[in-house]
Amino acid sequence: MSTFDHSGLIHNINHNLAPLRKSQPDAMAGFGQLAKASMAEGAVSAKNKELIALAIGITQHCSGCIGFHVKALHRLGCTRAELDEMLTVCVYMGGGPALMYAAEAVAAWEQMAPAA
Repeated sequence: MSTFDHSGLIHNINHNLAPLRKSQPDAMAGFGQLAKASMAEGAVSAKNKELIALAIGITQHCSGCIGFHVKALHRLGCTRAELDEMLTVCVYMGGGPALMYAAEAVAAWEQMAPAA
């Protein structure tokens, strides 16, 4: 079992970016607006967009991305089966390194799962 703390990582990223948000409010607000507009429901569902974003995070080896997008996928009602299928595409496209981050995504999924 992984001991990597994705919830803590998300918290730390948000905390560490606070000074940048303060010193560069326009740029940071612009990034936030881009994220909001890109992830909104449209021809592609918000859940599918989050699956795509997580896949990119996995293949780009970004632990922070894994944490943020797994959290969003839980909120959007993604199933474990949907996650697992997407992970196989990551491994197909990214090979062994993607498999290592797929394992991290599974651990984050379990860690962030809503209480039953």
